[in-house]
Amino acid sequence: MGQVIRVFPRIENAKLMELFRKGVEGQWSAAEIDWTQPLSLDRHEQRALAMVLTPIYLGEQTAMIGASSTIPQCFAAHETEAQLYLSTFLLDEARHFETLTRFYNTLNQRPLEVRQLKDMFRYQARLFKSRDRIEWLWGILLSDILARHFYSILAKAHPTSLFATIASRILRDEARHLAFAELYLRAALEREPQFGPVFLKMRDELLRLMEAMYAALKSEALLIGIDGQTLFGGVRRDIENKARRLHLSAAERPAEG
Repeated sequence: MGQVIRVFPRIENAKLMELFRKGVEGQWSAAEIDWTQPLSLDRHEQRALAMVLTPIYLGEQTAMIGASSTIPQCFAAHETEAQLYLSTFLLDEARHFETLTRFYNTLNQRPLEVRQLKDMFRYQARLFKSRDRIEWLWGILLSDILARHFYSILAKAHPTSLFATIASRILRDEARHLAFAELYLRAALEREPQFGPVFLKMRDELLRLMEAMYAALKSEALLIGIDGQTLFGGVRRDIENKARRLHLSAAERPAEG
């Protein structure tokens, strides 16, 4: 353990530390939300939202668990700045989970069970298959891109609703998470380029599962204003933009010889 623990670790990555400070300053509480705001949804729409929100809701829980297991890996790798940022990430996910749980109670609805949407289980199982912090963070980046578009579309579809207020707060947190993931993964890929093909394979697997979940809930999604073409058009564009900035395009080209 003496080789692992640094009593006074170096903190040198200014960009990651800036995100950490923004994470600290950006904390908020479910108690700050005005829960008397209108739902702006009829009974059928409320049930549809409860169903469609389920994969995102479960994702908030599993991201919280994943971060808690990733922080020790960063500690062992002497990545102090990443440890600090992921501590705010963990709190963000815990707060999202608490807030969405309270929202379900306000709707007087329950999320779907795993047996009712098996691709949701397959999606989370694929994320947890990634035991390395680098691969896990790539999966979280893809999940956060989906969540960002999901929250944005619904907030625009129901702008004066309670959900729009919740979504606006969560979206600010997600923006920080995406910025952190890109910064961290860019440096990681420079050190360990062998992750490039792994990332691209994982991208394709998770996109298929995202679309399978939408297909299973298509009628409910359309009822509350989420069109699959709009959703996944935006998701795919954002993922490809991230992949380009991370220089993953080279990993898609077959080796010459």
